[in-house]
Amino acid sequence: PRVTPQQMAAALVPPPQFTDASFDSYRPDPDYASQASVRDAVAAFVAAGPAEAPRRGLFGRRKQSAEPAAKSGVYLDGGFGVGKTHLLAAAYHAATGRKTFGTFIEYTALVGALGFQGTVDLLRGTDLVCIDEFELDDPGDTMVMTRLLGELVAGGTKLAATSNTPPNALGEGRFAAADFLREIQAIADRFQIM
Repeated sequence: PRVTPQQMAAALVPPPQFTDASFDSYRPDPDYASQASVRDAVAAFVAAGPAEAPRRGLFGRRKQSAEPAAKSGVYLDGGFGVGKTHLLAAAYHAATGRKTFGTFIEYTALVGALGFQGTVDLLRGTDLVCIDEFELDDPGDTMVMTRLLGELVAGGTKLAATSNTPPNALGEGRFAAADFLREIQAIADRFQIM
């Protein structure tokens, strides 16, 4: 069957078990205060609305501001079963504007199906991109995702991601991650880690 890029993008939604996920329905464990504070921080991140595209000056360079740059994304790091995907789906449902929700593998598959530029063109203008199960398993994924996220953020897209691995440990034990520290750090720098 032939599937259009628009049909592919329309399928990037939370899985059925998270259809009704909301910040109100998330039940933080009272023994872990960080869960409630992360819920509130993600809700505030989404409520802030779409990001502004970085302003450019002469020759396309970003203008420097006296204020520290706000992070363009939130990265939820934690073990299995703590509700990261629930919070990611809640962010998706609470966000206004154009949004997508997919696993890391779904986004890399999208690049495989449409090519890099086709994926950028399809996702350009999206207000929020949610990436569940973020992981770098090989050098190709690392390079593709670094470039893709950079292109989207440059256009004003906000990011929300979940992972069982902190950003600075992505790829460890899977490939020669030390050779890709610059790319891994570029990904990590885009996120407020929670």
